[in-house]
Amino acid sequence: MTADAARVPAPQPAEPQTASAVQEAIAELADPERAASSQRFFKTGPGQYGEGDVFVGVTVPRLRGVARRFAELPLAQLDLLLASPVHEHRLIGLLIATRQFERASAPRGLDEGRRAALAEWYLGAVRRGRVNNWDLVDSSAPGILGGWLFDRPRDVLFELAASPVLWERRVAMIATQGFINRGDATTALELAALLRDDPEDLMQKAVGWMLREIGKRVDRGLLIAFLDEHASRMPRTELSYATEHLDSAPRAHYRALR
Repeated sequence: MTADAARVPAPQPAEPQTASAVQEAIAELADPERAASSQRFFKTGPGQYGEGDVFVGVTVPRLRGVARRFAELPLAQLDLLLASPVHEHRLIGLLIATRQFERASAPRGLDEGRRAALAEWYLGAVRRGRVNNWDLVDSSAPGILGGWLFDRPRDVLFELAASPVLWERRVAMIATQGFINRGDATTALELAALLRDDPEDLMQKAVGWMLREIGKRVDRGLLIAFLDEHASRMPRTELSYATEHLDSAPRAHYRALR
């Protein structure tokens, strides 16, 4: 054996693509101090929107690094992650699923069967209450539902928007970011009108955010037209988000209409 050959590292065995292996990888990165901070930030106390959610304290960039290692996790294993009470387990499951959907949507690797399976899996998870905090929704709804429904009927978003469950309504609204990013504001505007008076702060932020994105990425005139019709009746938080990128004079005008 030559000296150069001796220096070549032996090939590493592939990591098992299982939920338990993902959970072990997350446990190695856990930070109790960060976990305590996350418990407060994500409102996990009694009566709060994230009541009972459990954190182990791993940052999103580190979770994305782990997700790359387990990119081929099967749907059955993703289900096990989403069944966990641990927030980071559910989040990484959604990050992996979103990456899988994006790969299946690439022009050179387009796989409609895989995309359909992932979209169906995701809707099932939403309806089972496993996509149940704002970061879980925001990291997955635009990429999966927004990607799948772009050139398909969007009735399911209106069904979700009529749900009594906060997270289902937020999925409906935030999924439209996938359309907005591709220049289509139609469904976002329809849902924004339907959800305008939602009493939940997290929904008012979601509606205002998508309206702001319409003005920023699609057509400011569409945002202005919506504000002309609805600003006087929009909740303060929603209106603040929607007008955030307007110049000071029109922003003040619309906020004064309330």
